[in-house]
Amino acid sequence: MRIIETSETLDASTRGCILTVGNFDGLHVGHQALLDAVVERGQALGRPTALYTFEPHPRRVLYPDSSPPCLMSGEQLVAGVREAGIDIMIREHFTLEFASLSPEVFLREILARRVAPLEIFVGRDFHFGKGRRGSGDTLARAAPEFGIRVEIIPQVRVGEEDVSSSRIRGLLNEGRVEAAIACLGRPYTVWGTVIEGAGRGRELGFPTANLDPDNELIPQPGVYATRARLFTQDRPSAPSLPSVTNIGTRPTFDSDRIVTEVHLIDFSDDLYGRRLELCFHARIRSERRFPGAEALARQIAEDVERARQLLGPAQA
Repeated sequence: MRIIETSETLDASTRGCILTVGNFDGLHVGHQALLDAVVERGQALGRPTALYTFEPHPRRVLYPDSSPPCLMSGEQLVAGVREAGIDIMIREHFTLEFASLSPEVFLREILARRVAPLEIFVGRDFHFGKGRRGSGDTLARAAPEFGIRVEIIPQVRVGEEDVSSSRIRGLLNEGRVEAAIACLGRPYTVWGTVIEGAGRGRELGFPTANLDPDNELIPQPGVYATRARLFTQDRPSAPSLPSVTNIGTRPTFDSDRIVTEVHLIDFSDDLYGRRLELCFHARIRSERRFPGAEALARQIAEDVERARQLLGPAQA
């Protein structure tokens, strides 16, 4: 997959492509339905596929004091788009000046003249241009003037609600990682680097890797059944290892800083400095204070056994 920074540097490679436009934070099941439709259409017509998105997220620029945390790091988004089969990813640098473009100017100058797609696929809740005044219906009415066909993909629902990034953030903030799986189509995943910790896990008989997360959003404090993969070069690789993850302040030791600690079950290699992928499969319990290290160690043993039951062995 080619990555192009800003539409100003585009060449003729995108002309006649099958395009989708949006933020795609989380790459949830709604986004996946959109990307699947784009890839299928590109293959049917023998056309390249392209995704046009914004960096940073528009809310960071428009509402810097109240913008919510992103579900994915930029690196994770690139990996997910590549895995979906998209040929070209265009990352537009989003500024206040760019945000001032009217829907008409954005369509004419950016999409039609610079990207020049044959077709554009967007979701039902798609909006664009200054003040989000443009919608999918706006695009569908105006784009044919430039020889562009528009396809609007229906909203994807899980349960009785539409799937959205904000809904997933709410679930994770409540620790409901199983419900988040239904909306994401996969477990919520955090990437990060293992850093040196206090060594208390090893003293308790359950060595842990302290993770410095890339992700802005970490699930609610608690103990989770997770799967971990170590990075080989720049991406996670097999096998997927069962693990127990504690997120919290370690109240038994009177700490006040939230940390993410991972115990890889039946794994003993040194992990300092290694990159790690952590996938949240189920919540085991809330974090709580224990009367001492011995009681905590007994509870961790129970947590590990529960995680074994939930996750099974390592997976290729």
